Amino acid sequence: MSAEVFVPVLIGIVILVGLAFFFVNRVSGRRKPPAPRAPEELIPGVGDDATETITTQRPTIEDVSLDTAVAPVEEAPVLEELEIERPAPAQGRMARLRARLARSNTAIGRGLLSLLSSDKIDDEVWEEVEDTLLLADLGVPGTEDLVARLRTQVRVDGIADPDELRRVLEAELLVSVGPDLDRTLDTDRRGERPAVIMVVGVNGTGKTTTVGKLGRLLVAEDKDVMLGAADTFRAAATEQLQTWGERVGVPVVAKQEGADPAAVAFDTVSEAIDAEADVAIVDTAGRLHTKTGLMDELGKVKRVIEKQAEVSEVLLVLDATTGQNGLNQARVFAEVVDVTGIVLTKLDGTAKGGIVVAVQQELGVPVKLVGLGEGPDDLAFFDPQTFVEALVEA
Repeated sequence: MSAEVFVPVLIGIVILVGLAFFFVNRVSGRRKPPAPRAPEELIPGVGDDATETITTQRPTIEDVSLDTAVAPVEEAPVLEELEIERPAPAQGRMARLRARLARSNTAIGRGLLSLLSSDKIDDEVWEEVEDTLLLADLGVPGTEDLVARLRTQVRVDGIADPDELRRVLEAELLVSVGPDLDRTLDTDRRGERPAVIMVVGVNGTGKTTTVGKLGRLLVAEDKDVMLGAADTFRAAATEQLQTWGERVGVPVVAKQEGADPAAVAFDTVSEAIDAEADVAIVDTAGRLHTKTGLMDELGKVKRVIEKQAEVSEVLLVLDATTGQNGLNQARVFAEVVDVTGIVLTKLDGTAKGGIVVAVQQELGVPVKLVGLGEGPDDLAFFDPQTFVEALVEA
């Protein structure tokens, strides 16, 4: 190869080799990682603490001890079961509550004794005796009958001694109250069917509370009880009855507010049959006795119950403080359902104990239970002797 050709070729090779080294060094320079920044220059990212720099190294799996890494699992706390109350014995309750009755009703006995102990018992005194009895809500028929018997005793026997007058007054009051009336509560099962008690009454008489207290009373007599919340028109009635049931371990059959009361009553009896309960107590809406449609509905509830079991008792709850208005209520209820007994509430808070006589004469049915306080065990079987003794107690 001539010198003229060799020199240009050599120069070209040198140039190519130089360009190759230039590009290799440039690419290598771009891929070189940047020098790490000092920890204090790190900018907090999402999830990092913006005020505190993390400088500790994460532990490796070799550094973790299973003994210390797993925290012990705490056992869930055990909820205490609701303590079931034991109601006070049913027998003798009225005797135990006698003092309350005496404090509020002695106006009758003391007033009569004061009049009959006068130096001269004339027609004017007897008129005052009648007024006292009428103010005590004994009613006109009951007052006239009692005064006639007292006048005969005092006039014929010539009684003047205060102790003898007390004895005569107590005896004649007892006759008016009716010691021979059957006041037993029918709670006996009918074969495979429970006894069914309907509780009726006007709003404000303490009807739902009475149902709860009656449940306690029967539990104290070792009865298996089921309650039915058929008062579906009052928002708090169902909750109120459920509270009463929970306290003594009695199941309550209930539906949503506004449900058909007859359907609740039907289900109550049905479940009582399945559970082999002794007694089913059905609370009903506290309806006004002037509302014909509502009263008809009450009759419907009774008819629906009787498709499954006999209604053994229909208890009418009356407020003892309402006097003659309570008698008007009693008349209308008795026309719709066959009332078998009266429950007089608030008898300890009134001096009108004569309502016992008046309501019995009006309906021809006995007072079976009385409310003598606001405590859970202040519902008692009515005892005529204890009642009259409390009236004339000094």
